Amino acid sequence: MTLAMRQLGDGRFDVVLPGLGRNDELGEMAEAVEMFKLKAREKAQAELDAKAEQDRTAAEQRQADIAQLAGEFETAVGKVIETVSSASSQLEASARSLTRTADHSRQLSIEVACSSEETSGNVQRVATATSEMAITIANIGRKVQEAANIAGEAVRKAELSDQRMASLAAAAERIGSVIQLIAAIARQTNLLALNATIEAARAGHLGRGFAVVAQEVKSLAAQTAHATVEISEQIGGIQAATTESVGAITEISVIIDRISEIARTVVDAIGEQEATSKSIAFNVQEAAVTTTQVAASAREVTNRAMETGGASMQVLTSAEQLSEESFRLKHELNSFLGRIQAA
Repeated sequence: MTLAMRQLGDGRFDVVLPGLGRNDELGEMAEAVEMFKLKAREKAQAELDAKAEQDRTAAEQRQADIAQLAGEFETAVGKVIETVSSASSQLEASARSLTRTADHSRQLSIEVACSSEETSGNVQRVATATSEMAITIANIGRKVQEAANIAGEAVRKAELSDQRMASLAAAAERIGSVIQLIAAIARQTNLLALNATIEAARAGHLGRGFAVVAQEVKSLAAQTAHATVEISEQIGGIQAATTESVGAITEISVIIDRISEIARTVVDAIGEQEATSKSIAFNVQEAAVTTTQVAASAREVTNRAMETGGASMQVLTSAEQLSEESFRLKHELNSFLGRIQAA
């Protein structure tokens, strides 16, 4: 019994106690020790279970902490890598754009240099042509002044024709009044002849000769009335034609006035153009000197563009290397995080 209790004290709960099943004091003692063994084993098992749960919880917490740290590390470093990658991509794109721009600038500067040298010769020819243009403009100015003088004379003649046509219209108006008076007299004569015919009919045989005279007077009155109608129509045509002529002459006068005004404006403009052309000739000479300077500057720009192109190629190479390194760093980071999470 003593040996069994020592084994229980050492934590051996599989020991078989002697005396179990006996009905004496040794049996009661064995029962009591057996009860103690069972309680001790339950307690030990509970402690083992608690320790295992604690270890599992600690392991899970440690794994969670590692996962959190890995996530935070991935986020932080990932942002840095993304920033570096984006910056390298932008730098690479900018370097490529700079290279293209430098090449384009070099081509343009070469073209500008060639064009400037060609322009220098053209400018001199333009100066000569401008001087000739100034002489031509002066000649045109004199011709236009002559045209303006002729237009002014035409205006005066048109005004005189207008006055004469107005006099003709007034005369036609007076003739029309006289014709109206004649027509009124013819109508009155016709009435008198009619009355005479009636009186002659009343007189019978004695009034026959008077009736013949009255009939002739009536016929003459009718012819006079018919003639006055024709004359009135002709006078009306003359008046209408005169009115149209007056209107046409008035319009012609307005047009000629406008032509004269335009001619004066052209003369003034040509005077200004003559002064301007002289100024242009002077400025063209100055431009020839400036063009030569531009050609020299363009050659200098070409040299600078070539230097810029070389520098941009170096930047492009560095940007490509930076992109490759950022990609490799991202790959290594993913591999490292994978190993941490697997652990």
